[in-house]
Amino acid sequence: MSSQLPAIRSAVRPFLEKLEAGDRIVVAVSGGADSLALAYALSQEVKKLALQLSAVTIDHQLQNKSAEQASVVVEQMRELGVECTVIKVNVEITEGLEASARKARYGALDNLQADAIFLGHTHNDQAENVLLGLARGSGTRSLSGMADVNGRYVRPFLAITRQQTESVCNEIGLTPWNDPHNKDSQFARVRVRTQALPVLEETIGPGISDALVRSAQLLRDDADALDQWAEEEIVGLDLHDLDCTYLQGLPRAIRSRIIRRAVYAQGAPSGSLSAEHVGAVEALICAWNGQGPAHLPGGVKVERFSGRLSLSRHQP
Repeated sequence: MSSQLPAIRSAVRPFLEKLEAGDRIVVAVSGGADSLALAYALSQEVKKLALQLSAVTIDHQLQNKSAEQASVVVEQMRELGVECTVIKVNVEITEGLEASARKARYGALDNLQADAIFLGHTHNDQAENVLLGLARGSGTRSLSGMADVNGRYVRPFLAITRQQTESVCNEIGLTPWNDPHNKDSQFARVRVRTQALPVLEETIGPGISDALVRSAQLLRDDADALDQWAEEEIVGLDLHDLDCTYLQGLPRAIRSRIIRRAVYAQGAPSGSLSAEHVGAVEALICAWNGQGPAHLPGGVKVERFSGRLSLSRHQP
């Protein structure tokens, strides 16, 4: 394979150019090939720009010698001329190990003082996300995969493959860490990566990952348009008190977005609503037969009175 250094540097450049002089950017580095390659690309490109670059590595404290691995990352960043901070997090297992670790990790990243936080997710990660979403029966937004920019979070490598990042690490002489969890088949993502995608490539033909990523982009365009439509409908609505006749006249895709927005506005935890939760509220609107209220996460209650949907939250 020819040098991949130009490709990864070109990938980060457009995102850096959107920032302003003096902005503080942080790269999250696990020590894997993807994040090491990203840190390298950023360290080279910021030299031309008046940007402040630093790194963080999150120690989830879930494996033996995790502190030693964090120290290795700090040394690798020092070789790149990047100051790196170790952040230790306590992972409370509430929804599976992988999801709980992710929650703890993003909780730490959310608290960083930075204008942009760069993450090393790749083309491979995007394909895996879409396939996992299909397996869960997810909706358009979940199937649209990860956005390259989401608030302060920036993912410039969504068109870069894992093979490319591994090649870069070999070129620059940095040894990536192979997280044992990435080989543990108890995790659905690992099974998708090591079993499902290879079988699909073998039985259907090559290019499955590329096709999944293309589908994600098409779905993202659709999801963005539907979100915009829903936002336009929401303007002027009282999200505590909604007209069922009005909601029933909307396309389901728009109605479900308004329902989610209204429930989250009452204080339901972000990301807590399932399709079943939304379906229970849908039934109050479109299949009304005198049923009782829908009880939702966070103590949110939705009930129907005189053709109107009333939303409230019980404070424990």
